[in-house]
Amino acid sequence: MYNKEMKILKISKKNLKKLVKIAKNSIKKGEVLVCPTDTVYGLICDATNKKAVKKLFKIKKRLKEKAIPIFVKDIKMAKNLAKIDKKQEKFLKKVWPGKVTLVLKRKRGQKIYGVDKKTIGLRIPKYKLVNVLLKKLNRPLTGTSANISGKPPSTKIKEVMRQFKNQKIQPDLILDAGNLKPSKPSTVIDLTKKKPKILRK
Repeated sequence: MYNKEMKILKISKKNLKKLVKIAKNSIKKGEVLVCPTDTVYGLICDATNKKAVKKLFKIKKRLKEKAIPIFVKDIKMAKNLAKIDKKQEKFLKKVWPGKVTLVLKRKRGQKIYGVDKKTIGLRIPKYKLVNVLLKKLNRPLTGTSANISGKPPSTKIKEVMRQFKNQKIQPDLILDAGNLKPSKPSTVIDLTKKKPKILRK
């Protein structure tokens, strides 16, 4: 039914450790994964791998100019990528881990792709599988929803698969956790101005 290249692995409590290992190796190889998160299904790859991020944009059919959010493992990693003052850090500690993506001023000289030149959207998710992957890989991962641009993000695995089914370029691996709890993508707050601004509720 699906492109033979697109592997589908069902997640269960018993095989979680094994799947983390497979997913980790897959990301290290520069592959793009469909992965459950604390919001909707996401497209995850190594945000420091130019080729992987390029592939993700092709899978998603997303314009290069449209930046994607990034998952980080902790505030220390966030500080490596963005300029964060004490007031902002206090706020991060309140909302992370959780369903809030914060747009911050980007630090220069960091090798990270798919993001804006001046700003970066960061989030620490609250989902065991993603958190373990972030810790084990110790590198930022892409945190964009698993859908074709213009189509709705989804918590339903069959809907996610349907979107990528007949596409020329597909994700390399799908981690199937069944249907997730109904949720919308994360709230996005811009912290780059004097006054925080909600960009997406």
